Amino acid sequence: MGLLDVSDVEIRYGQVPAVRDLSLSVDAGEIVTLLGANGAGKTTTLRMLSGLHRPSRGSVTFDGTDLTQLVAHRIVQLGIGHVPEGRRIFPVMTVAENLEMGAFRHRRRHDASETLAEIFELPVLEERSSQLGGDLSGGEQQMLAIGRALMGQPRLLLLDEPSMGLAPLVVETIFSIITKIRDRGTTILLVEQNAAKALSIADRGYVLETGRIVLADNAQTLLRNDRVRMAYLGEDIAS
Repeated sequence: MGLLDVSDVEIRYGQVPAVRDLSLSVDAGEIVTLLGANGAGKTTTLRMLSGLHRPSRGSVTFDGTDLTQLVAHRIVQLGIGHVPEGRRIFPVMTVAENLEMGAFRHRRRHDASETLAEIFELPVLEERSSQLGGDLSGGEQQMLAIGRALMGQPRLLLLDEPSMGLAPLVVETIFSIITKIRDRGTTILLVEQNAAKALSIADRGYVLETGRIVLADNAQTLLRNDRVRMAYLGEDIAS
């Protein structure tokens, strides 16, 4: 049994199934990536895991606890953090205030200053602490979104398209940060369209197409898979 186990899940928007027969697992200490084209159901899957969209069928357990009927803030309290697609920081709040919003899980139980000190190790956050979130660059906002999620000290971090819209050098920095987060003990489920980068740091991967898992394997095997190479790595394997 993994840290996260999803079995035979269906997710609907009204009467329309967006994700069908979804089964996946994430073990403690892993980076697992979920690949797929736009509209495949990747973001919907993460929203379901965060309690923002309930499954219509199937089971979801986190460290043995059933998540399917829990509200989002309770799932955060259990130890799941979510960095959403598009970052979704609070633009009229300062960097420090954005980070404080991520610490609500522990506010009554410990001083968040130790966690904040760790988060300030992320590039630029400490020096920008009094700056408004909306004034940051795209890469800085992404680091802020990651830092905000980490303020809750999650055991599992859900990352949705962290490299979207960022310059190549910033992408390298973001993926280096993701690896360091895992090395510090946080398990990661990564949704990412940059399949080559995602598979280069992941332990395992799943490929989602039109709402169904069509491939699942270790990351290095997926990198060599002809279907993945053609559809997601842009390679012409006939050449």
